[in-house]
Amino acid sequence: MKSSEFSANSEQNWPWAESLDALVAARDHHSILFENGAVRVVQTPVLPGHLVALHTHRWPCVLFILSWSHILRRNHLGRVKLDTRQAFEVPQLNMPIWQEPLAPHSLENVGGTEINTIQVEIKTTRLERTMIAFLYLD
Repeated sequence: MKSSEFSANSEQNWPWAESLDALVAARDHHSILFENGAVRVVQTPVLPGHLVALHTHRWPCVLFILSWSHILRRNHLGRVKLDTRQAFEVPQLNMPIWQEPLAPHSLENVGGTEINTIQVEIKTTRLERTMIAFLYLD
C-alpha cells in the first residue's frame, strides 16, 4: 500500500503497529512540541551520521525544514527509497511542504550538517477537515 492511500486515515485503517509511531520507535530523534485532538507538532533533529530507527508517521503533515542535509530513507526491508544526493533539488528552508503519511522507514543523515524539521501533523481525517472548513465558510 502507498502511504498516500492513508491521507484520510483513522484509527481503524492504519495498518502498522502503534509501537512503530515515531515518538515510540524513534524517540531519540522525535519530540512533541504541542499536541491536542486535532494536531501534533513534532520536532526532529538528526545529527550528521545518525540513523533514525525504523518508524512511521501516521498522519499527513505540514513540514518545515529548519536546517537541511542529505538523507537516505529506507523502507522496512532496508531498501533505499530516497537518496537526496541523486538529482534532488535542495528544499527551501522554513517553507511549508505538504507530506503524506509515511509507512515504516528509517532515515540516515548522510550529509555534513544537522537536519532539523518541525512537522505539524493533522490528526483529523480528510472528511473531518472538509466539514470543519465548510462550517467556517458561513
